[in-house]
Amino acid sequence: MNRIVLATALLLALPLSALAQSGPYRDTSMLRAPAGVPVAIYEFEDLECPACAHAFPIVHAAVEKYKIPLIRHDFPLKMHIWSYDAAVIARYIQDKISPQAAEDYRRAVFASQQSIASKEDLTAFTQKYFQSHGRMLPMIIDPNGLFAAEVHADQTLGERINLHQTPSIFIVTQKGYTEVTDVTQLYAMLDTAIAENPAPKASTAKPKTTAHK
Repeated sequence: MNRIVLATALLLALPLSALAQSGPYRDTSMLRAPAGVPVAIYEFEDLECPACAHAFPIVHAAVEKYKIPLIRHDFPLKMHIWSYDAAVIARYIQDKISPQAAEDYRRAVFASQQSIASKEDLTAFTQKYFQSHGRMLPMIIDPNGLFAAEVHADQTLGERINLHQTPSIFIVTQKGYTEVTDVTQLYAMLDTAIAENPAPKASTAKPKTTAHK
């Protein structure tokens, strides 16, 4: 068993609560649901992080089940070799192809983490991924630095909060946030948040009519 596989196995054997030691947080003003939304999930992820790969399908299944927004930010950890580049590529796909295509690429990267050990491996993986979807990977993916700037902005946001680990997952409402330190508890925590923050009921009053003279 090589070091990458061993490290991944050890990480996945631990509960996410052991991987994500919360706080102390500084500026959490951004950890709120969007206007008009009672409950949402706010997440910082790293495409090279095994715990993020483990959380990805759980979070996305919850978003689909509860029909709530996912506000995701890239937070490539400095210890990881290729996660920043992968995030830039995902941003390129989101902008130039479609948001769904970017989701599919992220899912594929997470599923193939164990075979990506370097930036060269990531490039080879991405080239093969593009070819399998009938596309060509550009020679220069981000000539103007636009997508790198987006990833950097996400990193800066995470640093404002004082994040040090991924995934960092929060259930956010109009009132504040609750951190999810154990992703296996996500559904139960969402049930509680939704019960405490119900969506406004649609008005059943008949619209008034105005008589025209």
